[in-house]
Amino acid sequence: MADPSSYRPKPGQIPDSPGVYRFRDEHRRVIYVGKAKSLRQRLASYFQDLSGLHPRTRTMVTTAASVEWTVVSTEVEALQLEYSWIKEYDPRFNVKYRDDKSYPYLAVTMNEQFPRVQVMRGQKKKGVRYFGPYGHAWAIRDTVDLLLRVFPVRTCSTGVFKNAERSGRPCLLGYIGKCSAPCVGRVSAEEHRELAEEFSDFMTGRTGTYIRRLERQMTDAAEDMEYERAARLRDDIGALKKAMEKSAVVLADATDADLIALAEDELEAAVQIFHVRGGRVRGQRGWVTDKVEAVTTAGLVEHALQQLYGEETGDSVPKEVLVPALPDPVEPVQEWLTERRGSNVSLRIPQRGDKKALMETVQRNALQALGLHKTKRASDLTTRSRALEEISEALGLDSVPLRIECYDISHLQGDDVVASMVVFEDGLQRKSEYRRFQIKGFEGQDDVRSMHEVITRRFKRYLGEKEKTGEWADGETGFTEEDGRPKRFAYPPQLVVVDGGKPQVAAAQRALDELGIDDIVVCGLAKRLEEVWLPGDDDPVVLPRTSEGLYLLQRVRDEAHRFAITYQRAKRARRFRASPLDDVPGLGETRKQALIKHFGSVKRLRSATIDQICEVPGIGRKTAESIAVAFAQAAPVAPAVNTATGEIIEDEDHEDHEAREENVDRVENVDRMEDAAPEATAGAVGEPVSAGASDERRGQER
Repeated sequence: MADPSSYRPKPGQIPDSPGVYRFRDEHRRVIYVGKAKSLRQRLASYFQDLSGLHPRTRTMVTTAASVEWTVVSTEVEALQLEYSWIKEYDPRFNVKYRDDKSYPYLAVTMNEQFPRVQVMRGQKKKGVRYFGPYGHAWAIRDTVDLLLRVFPVRTCSTGVFKNAERSGRPCLLGYIGKCSAPCVGRVSAEEHRELAEEFSDFMTGRTGTYIRRLERQMTDAAEDMEYERAARLRDDIGALKKAMEKSAVVLADATDADLIALAEDELEAAVQIFHVRGGRVRGQRGWVTDKVEAVTTAGLVEHALQQLYGEETGDSVPKEVLVPALPDPVEPVQEWLTERRGSNVSLRIPQRGDKKALMETVQRNALQALGLHKTKRASDLTTRSRALEEISEALGLDSVPLRIECYDISHLQGDDVVASMVVFEDGLQRKSEYRRFQIKGFEGQDDVRSMHEVITRRFKRYLGEKEKTGEWADGETGFTEEDGRPKRFAYPPQLVVVDGGKPQVAAAQRALDELGIDDIVVCGLAKRLEEVWLPGDDDPVVLPRTSEGLYLLQRVRDEAHRFAITYQRAKRARRFRASPLDDVPGLGETRKQALIKHFGSVKRLRSATIDQICEVPGIGRKTAESIAVAFAQAAPVAPAVNTATGEIIEDEDHEDHEAREENVDRVENVDRMEDAAPEATAGAVGEPVSAGASDERRGQER
């Protein structure tokens, strides 16, 4: 490990101007490339106290053995030089997006005498027009098959073309009218190139011109009583419209734009791009990267823009690029994109309307791509085994932890404090074993006390099940005799993970000590620096960034947080929607709905007499009296106020408005949820539930 002070340049040697710098290791290999508006200020930030640096930055500067820089005149030049050097040196500490698959493009080889339409992958070639990328090659072939009857461009390989040229006989496509057969001279090279140009124009979104032209020709042919030609043109129009239907209109006014969205965690990030041309989604692609440097969302966006447009020019760079966060500063990046396009490019964050809605769709795709990447990585048996072995070695366990339980506390500023317990067995989720808790021992915000209470309650139940089944006496297992399924809390984990640092770990260990349990290892994963804490240790265990063990611990911790915050949100929502009817004993959801349906609103139900309430099917005299008493004892409802106008809303209008809002929320939640949200049981502990919706925003929630 090198000491950064050994190669630190003197402050006077570093120019105070824009430039690009390179860190090299002891073997002169470039390990990091960066750009700066002021080289002096940026490089000085690397040579501060190591304890103040981000862990990844600290690793980089201690791996490096020298630093050098190149001065440029503008920030745009710095951006261009940084991209060139990253591409040339492939430095290990720079963010580099890698395709999660090789995407196929529809290509038109305009660099050949007789342009050819084909599916192409890999590096782009000069003189070839590309459309896409597409998710599947068959989608390209289906589109091309529809378009060839209108634009019969050559699709055959060079060998097939030359054989037909020698024999004087075209291939099958030439006979059925899906190729203009330039190989046998049916059309000249100029006429065939014009067909290829029209094909390309149609693919770029200029579809209306060709459809209107064909419609005029069809009408003229019908008027001239050339019915066969009119029928053929009618079929051509149908083929074009069918090809257009394969990509629905998502943006009005024939917009050309690229939408870029990100999903990230502490170690990895996924980017998804939708290519919209002529208002239609013409292609989609995605990348995944390891976050090998300390980088913000804006920095990830800048790296994505460099990789996406670094080799592109002209119309390949759209007029509009929509991103989730703007690079800082944004002006050099926007100027660089404008130079590459040759005309003005707008780089911005969508705020409202169709573009914002489409950006949310791209964001969901990015979240799904990151989740799929993690699932693929976690599902590999070899990888899971290595992860468990790394955890065992790092924590000094006697054997690999086949069952891991993780606990997290969630609340909103001290209200609705809940906890979650998630279980991973052999590195995989066991959702049927998930449990959730309400904190009942105290009120207010205290994560340490909450963690102590949850661990105590969980393992008291374990000890109770152990004693009940006679496991201490005769070694029987914790299975029921009726159905053979394990009882709740019947199995102990080999490892307990808590979301937090030293205080939370100490609280969990103290709870186990108080119960006399000494064969379960406790550790904590601190979110900020991804450090693993063990009870009683002054220093954390730092697993390598590329460690599969750290990756597994992170997945366990994130799942516990997701499950806890889902329960907390559901509990809070029920509290906000509380009604006097909730306090009526024996009145379930079905009869509540029947009451509201009968009277039309809560206001009318509140003013109804006991006899009127008894008219509702299923409501007896005693229940009607309980309902009347509940409304009489309830606090008066404050009038609703329209915050925009200041006027008081009538109760019925307010209730109708609330109902509409609730319906909208329900629809949005259904769209947003990955799994069914659990139905929480008030006061219940340890009920098996399904996993809930993903944690999309944190806000003030913990």
